[in-house]
Amino acid sequence: MVFPDGFIWGAATASYQIEGAAREDGRGPSIWDTFSRTPGRVTDGHTGDVACDHYHRYREDVGLMAGLGLAVYRFSTAWPRVVPDGSGPVNPRGLDFYDKLVDELLGAGITPYVTLYHWDLPQNLEDRGGWANRDTAYRFGDYAQAVQRRLGDRVRTWTTLNEPWVSAFLGYCSGVHAPGRRSEADAFKATHHLLLAHGLAAQALTGELALTLNLAPVVTPAQALDPSAPISDADREAVNRIDALLNRQFIDPALRGAYPPEVLEIAARHGGLDHIRDGDLEIIHQPIDLLGINYYNPCVVESAPGTPAHEAYPGSEGIGFASLDVPSTAMGWPIIPSGLSSLLVRLSQDYPEVGLIVTENGAAFDDVVVGDRVPDADRVAYLDGHLRAAHAAIEAGADLRGYLVWSLLDNFEWAEGYHLRFGIVRVDYGTQRRLLKDSALWYRGVIQRNGID
Repeated sequence: MVFPDGFIWGAATASYQIEGAAREDGRGPSIWDTFSRTPGRVTDGHTGDVACDHYHRYREDVGLMAGLGLAVYRFSTAWPRVVPDGSGPVNPRGLDFYDKLVDELLGAGITPYVTLYHWDLPQNLEDRGGWANRDTAYRFGDYAQAVQRRLGDRVRTWTTLNEPWVSAFLGYCSGVHAPGRRSEADAFKATHHLLLAHGLAAQALTGELALTLNLAPVVTPAQALDPSAPISDADREAVNRIDALLNRQFIDPALRGAYPPEVLEIAARHGGLDHIRDGDLEIIHQPIDLLGINYYNPCVVESAPGTPAHEAYPGSEGIGFASLDVPSTAMGWPIIPSGLSSLLVRLSQDYPEVGLIVTENGAAFDDVVVGDRVPDADRVAYLDGHLRAAHAAIEAGADLRGYLVWSLLDNFEWAEGYHLRFGIVRVDYGTQRRLLKDSALWYRGVIQRNGID
């Protein structure tokens, strides 16, 4: 099962999850520093203070990437490391780190893909309203310019935002992620200002531009197991409403210059639409080259009259979020590789103007170290199944150009702390020793063959 010539193979990480060095070289506090220090927010009070100590061990980590044959490494720059207060003076020591990292990658023959925002908003900006404050979008544009000026001579591919749905609705609505707010109105404001930030940054950047979204096919329980299963009118309305909130609320403004009508109606009921100003959608609707897809599982819903709205989906009254009796990951996420195929095909059909790349796909399992091995057969099976699904999507006409595994390293898994491990490389957090898991060795073989044996 061979992938097209030039298919991009890589891995991804995020700054707060791996860097550590939280108080070094002028870095300012982020909302995740604050959130993780708030009792009860993160399992066992874990923080990203040290994480994988990538800030000091980046050369070792790049050596691991080179040994695996990665063509691309997707990482995020930390806004509070570059602009500690979120606005104002740029911190040259923070940019020095990314300068050295980019040079190390290029020296190893690995192409850097830079993501400008992977959730670590400077705390000073949150104190001024965070993403619910329109000014934050403009400060993001300034930050993008600062990174472009320093790295733009060597970095060709830029991603503005990672998973703005998570930032807006888990951060400002359900409150399970930083900054931990619970306001439907602020979540819709945050959504719009994140998208505005994307547009402003896209105007400031040169090269290949991308936006990464956590997209999922929205299906009924029957459709999750059999895409041809019939669907009732009530279930179809439920599927369409959640698809608008989860997927089209972000894709359509960025690629079409308009919000779905369903989203505008719901947002109007939760705080109004005054935050959407004339000219905003023209700024948001910038040409991009790649749509990054972070896929883990489908979103499974059905009509359930009388059910209150889900805490992360304002406007989802009368809809039930269903579970499936199928194998799942340690996160409890159902393993449905076919969902990736259907998602990729749909995106290429509905948005043919943009190329696709899987920017995250992977799984947490309860790994066990056996001597000098981590025999993570479950993860190998997960990745194998999803790569087969990606190949099937290409065969069906999807314009898929690459696949980046999540994650290169075990790391700080947000509200779950260090208990859940997504990496293909194990990190012993006490010693910082790295150990290639069987999945890393398997992935190296996939890259060498440009396909699955």
